[in-house]
Amino acid sequence: MAKTRPGVPSKIKPGRKELDSYTIKGTNKVVRGNTFFFPGDCVLMRPSDAGKPPYVARVEKIEADARNNVKVHCRWYYRPEESLGGRRQFHGAKELFLSDHFDVQSAHTIEGKCIVHTFKNYTRLENVGAEDYYCRFEYKAATGAFTPDRVAVYCKCEMPYNPDDLMVQCEGCKDWYHPACVGMTIEEAKKLDHFVCAECSSDDDVKKSLNGFAASPADDVKVRVSLFCQCMCKIFQKLEADINNGIVVFRWKQSAEKDNLEGVLMGTSHRGAGKLVITWKHFGGD
Repeated sequence: MAKTRPGVPSKIKPGRKELDSYTIKGTNKVVRGNTFFFPGDCVLMRPSDAGKPPYVARVEKIEADARNNVKVHCRWYYRPEESLGGRRQFHGAKELFLSDHFDVQSAHTIEGKCIVHTFKNYTRLENVGAEDYYCRFEYKAATGAFTPDRVAVYCKCEMPYNPDDLMVQCEGCKDWYHPACVGMTIEEAKKLDHFVCAECSSDDDVKKSLNGFAASPADDVKVRVSLFCQCMCKIFQKLEADINNGIVVFRWKQSAEKDNLEGVLMGTSHRGAGKLVITWKHFGGD
């Protein structure tokens, strides 16, 4: 089995009937196509070269002809090495791109089912199984373009997060770093109780507690809110901030620059005498 070229659809013969599901040959695993409420199942499909890993596709529709030959309409996922840009350092071993490449294949080429998680859900898995993959980009097979075309970057190397790589978080700036980028081995990083990057090591404020740590770069919204509040309190020296249960309350004294403050904090949910309240969502959080 081989993928057809993008833009060259396989011919579909007349007289086919659509099926709700298909049972993978030699198993009791049931594959379903797209419905009004749910996307189709993700499947592993046998490659033409036995030495290659299975192809991954999302089933869009299942059809059978009068002789009960079953075909699946699928949308291919590409591995990074199959894309025009190739595999890069930040691509995880289980990373896939959802392409705009649609195809029709024999159902007999389906070897099994798999799960393609969102990137955020994948980073929260306690145990990653052989059938777990993730996708954070859509990919145009003909042009090599990605959506989104930019994501958050971390570390001195300014690379997107690779969930396969260990990273350490600075207690000061809250950025995440690859051990190798800060002159450490993986073993040394695993033994750390605290870490401060070179840029923050000369800042006396680093030694103070900064509202805890995120579990990973993908879970960092509240930490960034905390840092924003600290920066605001330094800029407006008469300002104080309380952070609790997803709500930030700013308070200022009589001589604080209240007008300038309200100009900076655009998304307010409440104003009162001497205080201003905002929530995580104004910072793009959950």
